Amino acid sequence: MSTAAAVVVYGATGHTGRFIVAELRRRGLTPIVSGRNAARLEALAAEWGDAEVRPAGVDDPAALNRALAGAAAVINCAGPFAVTGGPVVEAALRAGIPYVDVAAEIEANVAMFADHTDAALGSGTHVVPAMAFYGGLGDLLVSAALGDRTAAESVDVAYGLSSWRPTAGTREAGQVSHDRRAGRRVRFADGALRYHDDQVSQGEWLFPEPLGRRAVITEFTMADVVTVPSHVKVPEVRTHMSVEAAGDLAGKDTPAPEAVDALGRSDQTFVVDVLVRAGGDERRATARGQDIYAVTAPLAVEAVERILTGRTRTTGVASAGAMFDAADFLRALAPYVTVELPADR
Repeated sequence: MSTAAAVVVYGATGHTGRFIVAELRRRGLTPIVSGRNAARLEALAAEWGDAEVRPAGVDDPAALNRALAGAAAVINCAGPFAVTGGPVVEAALRAGIPYVDVAAEIEANVAMFADHTDAALGSGTHVVPAMAFYGGLGDLLVSAALGDRTAAESVDVAYGLSSWRPTAGTREAGQVSHDRRAGRRVRFADGALRYHDDQVSQGEWLFPEPLGRRAVITEFTMADVVTVPSHVKVPEVRTHMSVEAAGDLAGKDTPAPEAVDALGRSDQTFVVDVLVRAGGDERRATARGQDIYAVTAPLAVEAVERILTGRTRTTGVASAGAMFDAADFLRALAPYVTVELPADR
């Protein structure tokens, strides 16, 4: 791979998109900024002085073809992914280049596997959905904890966030998901996604120190319920969220993230704690870091670098844990993420 390999960032002007452009530049890759708003793209490019601008709407296949022409890969960070995911991945398949997205919308993740697996396999193209804090990081931790095992009795992913200041994109995507479900909630139980009207319930989760025992919203369902079962035979996948963070997300007046350091990160910290029960054993894997939006950038860009350098385990549509050596991938995220894996990993 040339260090000048060009990667299209679709949705580059968004909060996460800016982190991804910066991470590509930090690694010596060339970002091509794309999206639906030409004026905002031009303003963003002017900040760096050398970014190529290729505006394209998702309702214009020819423009998307031009946006991806000659690129090595595309990272889609433009939500709602229910709207952008299909058109952008189809453009990537036409171009024959890898597609990575940062979608945390459960139904959009399901659609990526259901609608594009055959075409991606047929063309030998790599497609990695949910390559982000939600969906990707948890899937990597679960895969690292399992090691060579391909089945488990249950998987729990607990999110200990100090706070959650949602971006406008997060709020918009959340509303789209809410509307698609007609207000129902979703869980992964008995080997399938199931929609229900049960009331929200609280429990406790014993996080590693320094968090310790914390109140969580149980079955605060995130994209891990799609990524993990896509390659692990498991009847139950449950995700849980710290009460404080869930309250922030629900609050209509919760402000957007504010930068507190030179990297543009907010002061939000996180611990993702995974508990896997398999073969009568319990195995844990944990990740710690700062700012769930900022940490999505090294996750997505590391995925692209590994695809372009041939460090993959399969082709077609696959989650992070199926596509990559999970333990090796997680260790490569330092210093952005600190991981604790089982001793044999």
